[in-house]
Amino acid sequence: MKTMANEDPGKAIPSFAPKAPDALEKLDIPESLVEDLVLRRLYTHGASSITYLCNVLKLSFPVIQAVFERLRQHQLFEVTGMQGNDYTFTLSGGGREYAAKRFEISHYSGPAPVSVVSYYSAVRAQASKITLTRPLLKEALSDLVLTDRFLDQLGPGVISQDSLFLYGPTGNGKTSVAGRLARIYQDAIVIPYAVEFDGQIIVMYDPAVHQKIQTDSDDIDPRWVLCRRPCISVGGELEPSMLELQLDESSRVYAAPLQMRANNGMLIIDDFGRQIISPQYLLNRWIIPLDQRVDYLTLRYGVKFKIPFEMIVVFATNLNPIELADEAFLRRIKNKIYVEPVDSQVFDEIFRRLVSERELPCEAGSAEYLRKRCGKLGNGDLRACYPADILDILASIGIYDGVKVKVSKDSLKRAASLYFTKTLTIAHPSPGTSKVNSKQA
Repeated sequence: MKTMANEDPGKAIPSFAPKAPDALEKLDIPESLVEDLVLRRLYTHGASSITYLCNVLKLSFPVIQAVFERLRQHQLFEVTGMQGNDYTFTLSGGGREYAAKRFEISHYSGPAPVSVVSYYSAVRAQASKITLTRPLLKEALSDLVLTDRFLDQLGPGVISQDSLFLYGPTGNGKTSVAGRLARIYQDAIVIPYAVEFDGQIIVMYDPAVHQKIQTDSDDIDPRWVLCRRPCISVGGELEPSMLELQLDESSRVYAAPLQMRANNGMLIIDDFGRQIISPQYLLNRWIIPLDQRVDYLTLRYGVKFKIPFEMIVVFATNLNPIELADEAFLRRIKNKIYVEPVDSQVFDEIFRRLVSERELPCEAGSAEYLRKRCGKLGNGDLRACYPADILDILASIGIYDGVKVKVSKDSLKRAASLYFTKTLTIAHPSPGTSKVNSKQA
C-alpha cells in the first residue's frame, strides 16, 4: 500500500473546522474515557502536568483540569509542584494500582479520540465538490501525453465523484493516470487522530498515508489533523483483513481499515484481479458501500457500526472486466473508461519528452525507428511504457560499457532486443529425446 502525493494546497482552510470543547461535559466521548487516558499516560510516563497532558492528549486546559480535580479527590494523584494554576503530579500508590487495571484493558494513551458520530458528520461535511474543466484536467495531467478523446471520457467521470473503472492493455498509463488524479483537489480536510465507538479506540490518522499540513490556527479542535485529501494505492498485496478493523492483541487498540483511511479522498485498486483477495470477495464486500456510500465495521466481540464510504474508488486492470465482475457490480461503477494502446503520434511525443528530460543526445529519426521496432517485436501494439522502459535499459547499457549514453538506431535496437521476449517453439521430440528451439518474435 502506498500514498500518492498531490499538489500542496498551501495554507488551505478546510470547509469543516470543528471547535475544541472548552468543558468536560461538552466532549463527544465518555468522561470515563478521558480519565483512562490521563491515568494510562501517567502510568507509562511517570510525572506529568496539566499543560503537558493538554498537549499530548489534544484536549483543552479546562477539560484536563476538571479530570485532574476529579481524580485528585479520589486520591489517585500526588501533587509534586505548582506553577500558577498548573500542577505537576504523579500517581499515588492507589492511583498506580488502579491505572494498572485500566492499562490491562487498553494501552492507548495518545490523542483523545472523537466519537464515531462526530467522525461520520465530518466526513459527510467534507465530501468533495469540484469544478473541473478540460483545461484544468489537462494541467493536472500535463506530465503525461494523453489524447483529448481520453480526457473527455475521464473528466466527466471525475466530476461525478463516482467510482472509476480504468481498463485496457498493460503499459498504457492506467496507474500513472490514477495516481495523478488527486491533483484535482486543491483544498484541505481534517482527519481525527482516533475514533471511539462503544469505548473502543480506532486509530485513524496514519502519517505514512495522510499528509499533514502545518497550521498556526487555534480554531480547530486539536483532536483533528489538517491534511491533504488522501490518495491511497494498493495492489497485489490487498487481502481481506485490510478491509476490516484490525485489533492489535498486545495494545487492545484497533487500526482503521483501508477504506476508512481513504475517506474524503481517493482509493486506487491497482492491477485489479491480481490481488491475494479474490475479485468476487472484494466485489461482494463493497457492492453496498459503492451503491449507498456507507460501510459497516465489526468490533471483535460482534458489535457493528456504520461509517461513511465517501471516496472515489479507482479500479485499474488489464483483465477483461466481464471476466472480473458481474453485471450487477459493473452497473454500480458508472464510469468505465478504456485506456487504449497509444497511436504513433503519442508514442513519438512520449519518446521526445523523455529524451529531452534526460538531456540525451539523440540521432535524427530515432523516435520513428523505435516505434517501428516496438511495433514489430510487440506484435503490432504500441504501449506508452515502451519509450521509458527501453531508455532505462539504454542507461544500464551505458554504465556497463562505460560510455556516455547516446540515443541512436543501433543502441535502441540493442536495448529493444533485451526488452522484448522471444517466442519459444517446443518441438515434438521423438521417444527418449527432448528439444527446444527458439526464434525471435
